[in-house]
Amino acid sequence: MEPMRLIFAGTPEVALPALSALIDAGHDIALVLSQPDAKGKRGSGLHPSPVKTFALDHGLAVETPVKASAPDVVERIRALHADAAGVVAYGQILRPPLIAATTHGWVNLHFSLLPAWRGAAPVQRALQAGDDLTGATTFLIDQGLDTGPVIGQLTETIRPADTAGDLLGRLALAGAPLLMDSLDALVNGTARPQEQIDDGVSHAAKLTRDDALVRWDLPAHVVDRMIRACTPAPGAWTTLPDGVSAKVGPVAPVDGPSTTPGLVKEIDGDILVGTGGAPVKLSWIQPAGKKAIDAREWWRGARWSDGAQLGEA
Repeated sequence: MEPMRLIFAGTPEVALPALSALIDAGHDIALVLSQPDAKGKRGSGLHPSPVKTFALDHGLAVETPVKASAPDVVERIRALHADAAGVVAYGQILRPPLIAATTHGWVNLHFSLLPAWRGAAPVQRALQAGDDLTGATTFLIDQGLDTGPVIGQLTETIRPADTAGDLLGRLALAGAPLLMDSLDALVNGTARPQEQIDDGVSHAAKLTRDDALVRWDLPAHVVDRMIRACTPAPGAWTTLPDGVSAKVGPVAPVDGPSTTPGLVKEIDGDILVGTGGAPVKLSWIQPAGKKAIDAREWWRGARWSDGAQLGEA
């Protein structure tokens, strides 16, 4: 593989394996684009993105424009004469002038088997939907949302206990060489991008706090999927009997008769919560303003009376 002169665009930690692989392979990363520094939790100042921090630690030039497709940014990138650009979870829509600012185009690594789950939260929505199989796709960015022609794909089995964090971690590692190979094929002329088919299109909107509110009246398997899809972010949550909100960790459906949705019981050392079907075993809970705690420790320390329920009655 001949060294390439590249732009890299990415923001969260999930983009780091791809950037690291490109650096380790000896490619010339002319510029890294990342989202502007963001406020930390509880407004504790501005913090650089994981990609910006990683890039600076490796001596790379970094820019964090509010609008990457602004004319001045486009001109600076065009002046770098990059062969191509790799994109992983950058977080901005790229406009045609920016796409045209490299010789061969911009290749995005997306964590689904396109055309399934186009959009911001493909892994989370696949888990929520109960998919058995997902993967990663590299494609040439065009004017649509994840609609460009596909260069390469890989598949990944969704495991029964996977959280979004688990699955994203595996896909990020597996997708790094896929992005590098796709960029190489594009630059050396061996890539044969294929237009996406019209069948099987689905959309993956970002999960909101409202999406993450646990509906204990739904069947156990639906509650399980939803919580895993929201772990670690935005974080599944419920309300405690005193009205305080609390994040909840992954649950495990268990055999047993149905009970009142949200009703909490300790049975044989396990903390079980009722759903619209069989109960589920709670792993951990984090009341607002406190640290996460094992469900058994929380239940025994909280001393709720019999009949205590999570969620709104």
